Amino acid sequence: MTDASYRCFLVEKDAAGKLTRGPATRNLADLPPGDVLVNVAASSLNYKDALAAEAHPGVVRKLPHVPGIDAAGTVAESSDSRFRPGDAVIVTGYELGSGQWGGWSEYVRVPADWVVPLPAGLLLEEAMALGTAGFTAAQCVAAIQLNGITPAAGEIVVTGATGGVGCLAVKLLAKLGYPVVAVTGKLQLESRLKSWGASRLIGRGDVLNTTDRPLLSARWAGAVDTVGGQTLATIVRETKTNGVVSACGLVGGTDLSLTVHPFILRGVTLAGISSALLPSDRRLEIWRKLSHEWRLDGLGELTTTIGLADLEPAIQRILKGEMVGRTVVRIA
Repeated sequence: MTDASYRCFLVEKDAAGKLTRGPATRNLADLPPGDVLVNVAASSLNYKDALAAEAHPGVVRKLPHVPGIDAAGTVAESSDSRFRPGDAVIVTGYELGSGQWGGWSEYVRVPADWVVPLPAGLLLEEAMALGTAGFTAAQCVAAIQLNGITPAAGEIVVTGATGGVGCLAVKLLAKLGYPVVAVTGKLQLESRLKSWGASRLIGRGDVLNTTDRPLLSARWAGAVDTVGGQTLATIVRETKTNGVVSACGLVGGTDLSLTVHPFILRGVTLAGISSALLPSDRRLEIWRKLSHEWRLDGLGELTTTIGLADLEPAIQRILKGEMVGRTVVRIA
């Protein structure tokens, strides 16, 4: 198949050095080396993908580049005995879509260790409705549970609740019986967030305290923070004794202005969540849970499906913070 051509969404520079992007045709020989060639059925759109489409230097190492940090499809070729042609698989994390060409493509070629068998009970497009966002949300919830926070402990606050990670965290926490407080700048979406499982909504300003007080009134048994910056600093200071804050985002800033007081006086745990390099055994367990006891019904209610030709306006929307829920990119 080395001479076969395929379609992808390509980001490159023209002869004048101007950035261009859009659907393109490439040859399989252009793909990076790897053990497994996957015929991609679906991918997804994430904020990191939009940055890759902008050729952001913190995401993309070199051009031309194909974004897409998620991919699901069937094995076309494999030099690794763990995978055979026809196997349904998922690829998320590692360098897919950043250091290496990603899932906005009819084919990806990757190391075998990046590949996860599609769990029984999930369809390929369902896996992409979850994608890295759902995988991250599940890790956040697992960190809360690992530290012994039960639904009886009190409310769990979720920031960026209409975004990819946030909406799935709301839905998963609600499924597990937690009272969820959704933080959003889109309060007009109250009915939708409540249908996803939020008990109540608050605005962004309600978790943004810029004072230098080391501790604030205790409000939360736990948190899933997708924002970072001053919002994360506020939530840590508002977390109850022995509470857990899962942190997985930085759109609100990378600085964290805190004292040690929340940690040594209240015993707050700040759990950093990184999905890209999670060890294989833990990665497999998260996907197993998402296909069994943590399986989320009604994913279609928070998912929009588009094709490669529809990506440009979707990229603009997610960069402007206008996207709600999850976006699946249908490749096949």
